[in-house]
Amino acid sequence: MLETERLTIRRITLDDAAFMVETLNDPGFLAHIGDRGVRTVDEAEAYIRDRVLASYEAHGFGMFRVALKAGDRAIGTAGFVRREGLDGPDLGFAFLAAHTGRGYGYEAARALLGWGRETLALPPLLAITAVDNHASAALLHKLGFRERDRITLPGYPGESRLFEQG
Repeated sequence: MLETERLTIRRITLDDAAFMVETLNDPGFLAHIGDRGVRTVDEAEAYIRDRVLASYEAHGFGMFRVALKAGDRAIGTAGFVRREGLDGPDLGFAFLAAHTGRGYGYEAARALLGWGRETLALPPLLAITAVDNHASAALLHKLGFRERDRITLPGYPGESRLFEQG
């Protein structure tokens, strides 16, 4: 779907179930995004069908698989989500711990933001992070987002930091 200097970005498919098990159980995902209760490939396939593929169908976007061009090794996810409690789509990303701190999140998010603006004509986006997720907040600032508020979203325990483009 998209390519950057080092990455490929494409829709997640049922063939990505094992990768999704790894991603959804990565310590950083669990600490900063939450436990989705996905532990097996079968549960990951259901998650992909019910959440990811359903989002593509309903909104034309969702979370996407991010992989290194060299070897097509999946390293994370990034994309756009429609979330209850937010008045617009939000940018999300999650990278496996072994691949953080190398600029992949910035590279993938910049490509997706351009695609979202040019192809999907998305309105200015929102983003949320856990209150203590300073790395994601720094990435959002680097992408041009500014912190707007603290909010509590339905179905998410505790407070989140809310960012908006601009």
